[in-house]
Amino acid sequence: MKTLISCALVIATGAAADTITTVPVDALDWVETPEGVAFADLHGARFSEPYMSMVRLPGGTVSPPHIKSANMYGVMISGTMTHVPAGADPAGEPLSKGAFYLVPANLPHVSSCVSAEPCVTFLYQDGAFDFVPFAQ
Repeated sequence: MKTLISCALVIATGAAADTITTVPVDALDWVETPEGVAFADLHGARFSEPYMSMVRLPGGTVSPPHIKSANMYGVMISGTMTHVPAGADPAGEPLSKGAFYLVPANLPHVSSCVSAEPCVTFLYQDGAFDFVPFAQ
């Protein structure tokens, strides 16, 4: 958790010292991908720099094996997810509300929303967003 907070503080240093940014849950601007995953950007330009977003996956979503070029830090808000290395037991460690995860850059992995309800997570990546398919 200290790593996530430290990373968030490093990113936030670019903001004006006398400005507090708040985004009420009703004001989140969700943008859905063709796969049904939705992003609500909070800070940074997701496709070109480090960023923070809320991410929502439909219940039962299982990603194909893939890698990220940047470290991915997350805190679960609702639902239950797993993140496992590609080829590992897909059951993984169930992560629910309040749980923290770190998926290291360039680690082939599978992310799953294992609950029936949607999974919502706060996500920080220390580089631009990407999703690079990984063939096992």
